[in-house]
Amino acid sequence: MSQTQLTREVAKRAFASEFNDSTYAFKESDDERAPNYALMPTGDRANRVFFVGTLTETEDVGEDSEYWRGRVVDPTGTFFVYAGQYQPEAAAVLRDTEPPAYVAIVGKPRTYETDDGTINVSVRPESIAVVDEATRDRWVVETAERTLDRIEAFSEFEAEQEAPESGSTVPTNEYAQMAREQYDSPVENYRRDVIQALESLEELEASA
Repeated sequence: MSQTQLTREVAKRAFASEFNDSTYAFKESDDERAPNYALMPTGDRANRVFFVGTLTETEDVGEDSEYWRGRVVDPTGTFFVYAGQYQPEAAAVLRDTEPPAYVAIVGKPRTYETDDGTINVSVRPESIAVVDEATRDRWVVETAERTLDRIEAFSEFEAEQEAPESGSTVPTNEYAQMAREQYDSPVENYRRDVIQALESLEELEASA
């Protein structure tokens, strides 16, 4: 097994609504090759993300060479994916896939500041695969569970900050602390998104 495989970060699951709010990027060390992380508002870090949604639109936005943009929708919002000559396999899938199609994507978060100071978050894909509806549904359920786990851990951390108990066993959560400092939106917003995502599945099943 190569060193790269040994050190590759676990891809975190997140809904589009939270991913697009993950606008703060950081490194854990000054090393030039240290990984970049996106700080998630629910108190975790992500060097890689995994999501499944509907590819609704593709466009070659490159000037001198192919540079494909894909728009992928989940029940809470939209992911934007960009792949060019350095991601040839992912770019080929975007070029060859006719929307709409369900796709599973693993990639790295990228932040970009626009002229007006807005920070946009997109994904540079490592892999894109066309999948079926059952795979998308399973991803929604599992991502809902992971998001709720992060929300619970964040809520415990906040409760401990506001009313510390002597001898408390709640561990220091450095990423929750960072998220509390960097972001304004309450994590309960993401609980609503989880409910919305799960309800969307129930509606699809009811209409099937």
